[in-house]
Amino acid sequence: EEMETLPNNHQHLKVCIDKHRAGKIAVIIKNFVGTSDDLKNLAKMLKAKCGVGGSAKNGEIIIQGNVREKVMEILKKEGYNYKRVGG
Repeated sequence: EEMETLPNNHQHLKVCIDKHRAGKIAVIIKNFVGTSDDLKNLAKMLKAKCGVGGSAKNGEIIIQGNVREKVMEILKKEGYNYKRVGG
């Protein structure tokens, strides 16, 4: 059952870096509250603005590459609350 998507300024996203994805670095965004369509739309926008690949599933967005700073900049511009986690 899907929850209604919270407005951007009510989201509390966690932005982590994972170095164990097939030996490559990936940025993982967790704690998104909302529909899977909205999650996919956010992922699509982040991937397009960073010029990288990635996926959105199980409430997480995975962005390929070491682009955490860029991802956090985009989230800030879009009005999301986020927290840098780890490394």
